[in-house]
Amino acid sequence: MNQKTQKPAQIRHALTVKREDDFAAWYQQVVSEGEMAEESGVRGCMVIKPWGYGIWERIQKIMDAAIKEAGVDNCYFPLFIPLSYFAKEADHVEGFAKEMAVVTHHRLIADGKGGLMPDPEARLEEPLIVRPTSETVIGAAMARWVQSWRDLPLMVNQWANVVRWEMRTRMFLRTSEFLWQEGHTAHADRDDAMKETLRALEMYRSFAENVLAMPVVAGEKPENERFPGAVATYSIEAMMQDGKALQAGTSHYLGTGFAEAAGIRYQSKEGAQELAHTTSWGVSTRMIGGVIMTHGDDDGLRVPPAIAPHQIIILPMLREDDGDEALLAYCEEIRRELLKLSALGEPIRVLLDKRPGKATQKRWAWVKKGAPIILEIGGRDAAGGMVSALRRDRIWREDAKTNFVGQSREEFVAGVAALLEDIQASLHREATEKRDANITRGLTTLDQVAEFFAEDKRYPGWVELNWSRPTGDALEKVVEQLKALKLTIRNTALDAAPAEGLCPFTGEAAVERIYVARAY
Repeated sequence: MNQKTQKPAQIRHALTVKREDDFAAWYQQVVSEGEMAEESGVRGCMVIKPWGYGIWERIQKIMDAAIKEAGVDNCYFPLFIPLSYFAKEADHVEGFAKEMAVVTHHRLIADGKGGLMPDPEARLEEPLIVRPTSETVIGAAMARWVQSWRDLPLMVNQWANVVRWEMRTRMFLRTSEFLWQEGHTAHADRDDAMKETLRALEMYRSFAENVLAMPVVAGEKPENERFPGAVATYSIEAMMQDGKALQAGTSHYLGTGFAEAAGIRYQSKEGAQELAHTTSWGVSTRMIGGVIMTHGDDDGLRVPPAIAPHQIIILPMLREDDGDEALLAYCEEIRRELLKLSALGEPIRVLLDKRPGKATQKRWAWVKKGAPIILEIGGRDAAGGMVSALRRDRIWREDAKTNFVGQSREEFVAGVAALLEDIQASLHREATEKRDANITRGLTTLDQVAEFFAEDKRYPGWVELNWSRPTGDALEKVVEQLKALKLTIRNTALDAAPAEGLCPFTGEAAVERIYVARAY
């Protein structure tokens, strides 16, 4: 049966696992079948394959431009950090101690049994920590670089890998080694540091919404969810298709605690020695996991055009005969035409897939990878100046009469920039509608919250609740109550409506609203 005109009800999807049947297994299959990543042989570490890494490179490029536009300079700091650096910051270390990888020797020798072992004579004088985050080592550098108020603000960023020895791993979402950017800044006072903290948060919010097409809620985390040693932590939270929340980026105001531990002091205009106020902020390859779970369908990944390594795939239907040369020449002409165009503020990215093999197999491979537009061109198309185009965001939709749209080459080329922009907007609109439809409001008691999440709902979504902002023991009690329900507090949205009524946890007057959800 012709797959181009097959009805949605009769479709055989590209994946063997559907989202509604087993979301976790579906996710793993998207990563595998979409050629995003694979196991490396080291528990918790992954090999990021070209398509997955290409998406990360797009994220890097666009984010890096935004970072530099804010006046932040890139640099690089060592992978290995002396243990003594962490010993200065007990609060900070406590949050990472169980996840730290430690290097104790610098040489191996034969063990006499045909294997290798650490050389007892090569034990390091001081153990080295494999970078879990860089506040300590960057703080030591800032202490050297900052002497006067004229040196502030000092704003640096690095793109690097990080190691946190996770016990339960899932590719892109939680791995022992992952890639990220981490920004670190030092300021003369709290106001300037807070301004930077919120600037970074807004950068992440805008990036998620406009580049990843992933709607998020930007807000402040509760006291128990703060970055170890931070005064305030802010996050962007995204709703995945299974209703769970994903923390997709964080920004922290660190106060003067890190500066005191690292000795980041400056001479003020008045001649006094003052402690700097510091911040840190970062996003990681976890964003890719968010893109998969926000936009993927039962045929695989759907990549927003802004981050697609190739926005348009040209698939010639090769027959391995004399007609292939003319067909390839026609496809190459189209590729060259498209490369002259721009969409979403950049030149269009096009790949002509000339690999041998059946066109249907190659088509399904690109469908599973989620390429935004797939052009399938046969000999008759070439002879008639036509193309057949599939927009990946709408494949197999109920309102689509056919999956591929036949049109003249000129018509396609003239409208392709608008088409890519529409796909980007369509993915964001679809995800926003799903999120907003799965936020529940109006619950006023803890029993109602428990009943709501105990109902036979596969994907219950989030609940927005009144919040009295308890701290200390009162907050810990709330955390334990939510933990029993497998729930966590996500954040308090910065743009939330004013709170009215009582907090369902404390019975006190609410001062803000919070989101509660199950989370990754």
